[in-house]
Amino acid sequence: MNRRDISDDDTGPIRRVTDAPSDRSPGTSRSPRRTPPPEGARRPRPPAQRPRQAEPGRRRAPEPKPEPPVGHGHSHGHGPAAPASRRVRLLLMWLLIPLAVATVAGMIVLYPWGQDAAKSVFPQGVPVNATVTGTITGPCLAEGQVQVGEPPPDAKPCLTSELTMTDGPGAGKSLKLTLPIEPSTPRFAAGDEVVLSYNGGDVANPSSFQIVDFQRGTPLLLLAGLFGLAVIVLGRWRGLAALVALGLSFLVLAFFVLPSILAGESPLLVAIAGAGAIMFVALYLTHGLSARTSVAVLGTLVSLVLIGVLSAIFSAAASLTGLDDSTSQLIGSLGHGIDARGLLLAGVVIGALGVLDDVTVTQTSAVWELRRANPSLGWRELYGAGLRIGRDHVGSAVNTLVMAYAGAALPVLLYTSLSGVGLGSILGAEEIAQEIVRTLAGSVGIVAAVPVTTVLAALIASREPQESL
Repeated sequence: MNRRDISDDDTGPIRRVTDAPSDRSPGTSRSPRRTPPPEGARRPRPPAQRPRQAEPGRRRAPEPKPEPPVGHGHSHGHGPAAPASRRVRLLLMWLLIPLAVATVAGMIVLYPWGQDAAKSVFPQGVPVNATVTGTITGPCLAEGQVQVGEPPPDAKPCLTSELTMTDGPGAGKSLKLTLPIEPSTPRFAAGDEVVLSYNGGDVANPSSFQIVDFQRGTPLLLLAGLFGLAVIVLGRWRGLAALVALGLSFLVLAFFVLPSILAGESPLLVAIAGAGAIMFVALYLTHGLSARTSVAVLGTLVSLVLIGVLSAIFSAAASLTGLDDSTSQLIGSLGHGIDARGLLLAGVVIGALGVLDDVTVTQTSAVWELRRANPSLGWRELYGAGLRIGRDHVGSAVNTLVMAYAGAALPVLLYTSLSGVGLGSILGAEEIAQEIVRTLAGSVGIVAAVPVTTVLAALIASREPQESL
């Protein structure tokens, strides 16, 4: 039983492959099969092979040229695009190598070489681990005191905790600590693992110790392990590279940014150098050394400069000092002055870096994939298509940044709203205005990163040879 071919009108030039060979040429309609002529009879010439007489006064149409064979979407021939790509990559090297050298030089100059690590002028005590073995709620009595009669009606109760130290100079010893029960006091119970502060006095004297906080090492390590496992399972080698880049970013913050700022260097300059180092390490280690990654680096750098400039201008125009509660406590602990406004700007730059990396990498990847899907697109078409993708991305990115800052400032928002002085006064308060400048300056930089990165990616991707896409 013969099967019908799929129609070209529905599927294009696709033909069904039949089990038996067909007895007709492609493009002809199916007709009943003819019986072969008897042996010796003259076989008629097929119509397609009969010479056709040219009509008088009419030119013969030229024979159609054979079409080139259809390949798999893009050519692997070495055309004139390769020299242009080499020139583009050379230009990227000339742009990025000086920036990388400046970043390293800045880190070398700003690092506090030969200086002792900054210490607090107030004694902080030595952390000691302990386990709560029991708790009793009752009147606030010193060691050896006894309650006589009923306590006053307005007397606040205290929580007496029995603890056993698990390390430190008094490891294995027990002690009792009493602290008043306040709304801001943590609730300790038997079995809790806590951290004590030891001031260096007599180990047998309970006044040498103070309960500071809970021990949280184990759950944090488990969560970090779960995070790393999820990244590696989904990203595989790319995910592993991202985790290594994340670890190196923390090293830059812990061993360069924090010591340099505590030593009295300009927080803004330190943040710029640290952000540059994190940007180079994270992007190139995670996404590889390529023109695509270099475009993302350039887009991130331009946006960071814009964020820093806007933050500096509007923090000065709004008379922001940067002296919130945490900064004031830091200055008191250091014992010397610090550029509080520069510390505010440093936080804006570092806080916006992570979101910028996401936006610039996404835009460059989108433009490269568009060029790979249709190599005939010019830079204008690539820019237009990439910008349409970026418009969808920028909305979620800005919302992410705003919610991150709003979540961090939620206690400040709640505390300020209790004053009942009106929305305008609340938004103009120092701590709230700082978060507004952080959010809006960072959001402007994110919005600007989309067209800047997209046009750079379109100009460079359109000149890349197809075999390197």
